[in-house]
Amino acid sequence: MSWSEKSLDQLGFVSRGRSRHRPRDAAHLYGGQYPFVQTGDVKHAGLYLTDYSQTYSEEGLAQSKLWPVGTLCITIAANIADTSILAIDACFPDSVIGFIPDPEKADARFVKYLFDAVLKLQYRQFTQGAAQDNLSQAKLLALKFLVPDDVTEQMRIADSIATYDDLIENNRRRIQLLEESARLLYQEWFVHLRFPGHEQVKITDGVPEGWERAKVRDLGLVITGKTPSTKDSANFGDYLPFIKTPDMHDSSIVLSPSEYLSEKGANSQKNKTLPPNSVLVACIGAKLGVVSLNAFECQTNQQINAVVPKDKFLTYYSYFTLKDFRPKLLAIGGGATMPNVNKAKFESMYVIIPSNSLLDEFQDFCEPVFNQIKTLLLKNSKLSQARDLQLPKLMSGELTV
Repeated sequence: MSWSEKSLDQLGFVSRGRSRHRPRDAAHLYGGQYPFVQTGDVKHAGLYLTDYSQTYSEEGLAQSKLWPVGTLCITIAANIADTSILAIDACFPDSVIGFIPDPEKADARFVKYLFDAVLKLQYRQFTQGAAQDNLSQAKLLALKFLVPDDVTEQMRIADSIATYDDLIENNRRRIQLLEESARLLYQEWFVHLRFPGHEQVKITDGVPEGWERAKVRDLGLVITGKTPSTKDSANFGDYLPFIKTPDMHDSSIVLSPSEYLSEKGANSQKNKTLPPNSVLVACIGAKLGVVSLNAFECQTNQQINAVVPKDKFLTYYSYFTLKDFRPKLLAIGGGATMPNVNKAKFESMYVIIPSNSLLDEFQDFCEPVFNQIKTLLLKNSKLSQARDLQLPKLMSGELTV
């Protein structure tokens, strides 16, 4: 089977996304029916992109472009060289490049996997020394890739790799259903107040008898993270997980963050170490209010406030209660360019703490649910590792299918 060097534009149509209106955040551009995909949506998608955080109105569409299903999205700013294939018609800004394959020359899945295998390594050669490692369309088109001349061979290779992605996606759906089952029970018991035996419980000012009005600090110890000096590279290594907000964005449980501290770095701030199943809340930045649990002992950076539950039975109640806090956190800290809720404001926010017996029942329901979520996340991690080991071999022709 013959392979040839090709640039992306030799395999199909290539163009940057479009977002011409200034200011970009003008309110009238948003809130309509047209999906508006951004770099973060691409980063957190799998093989196919179905979820998005924003939509365009008719006015938004008029100053942008609607890309068809099957378009490969490639990020060139912020999250560099992340890829996903549109499963929906969508708009995207000029920080994303769209690729529509010529069906006689390329398979979109193959090109995605090709980029996943080699693009992130190649683009660094073009961006060394840059203040921000953006990848322009010109730089992208200057790259050459070895590609099978026969599209059916590309499809066979893509089918082989997609087997892993299909399993990963199936596990993701199971994780979503599991967490939704726990969330629905939380809503039923603690929001709608239809908990077991509620008919016999007196409710005064919206608070059932035996429950108490409290503050976040009453759920447990609140710890604001900290970053050891980045000037000393010896503070970083592979000793202790170091969680930052991007590690939390697409997971209810953080298993393996992108960075670890060395023993020296961790020991320099021992009071910032968190036990497993602490509740992590992003309190600075665009993802203000995002909540995760940590699977293992860890530390976090200063953008995260963590609640270490004072009793085990408070763990999952605290998790869902703080997830529901996002609108409140945005109201408190959303007025600035960089939204920010400091520790003092965060730990002083009001909560309701139910009776211990009801919290015990909720914990008993949630614990096996979240253990299963953790198991599925670990499976996905292993599947991703196995896929990524095969990718370079398949993409170079070293391994055939």
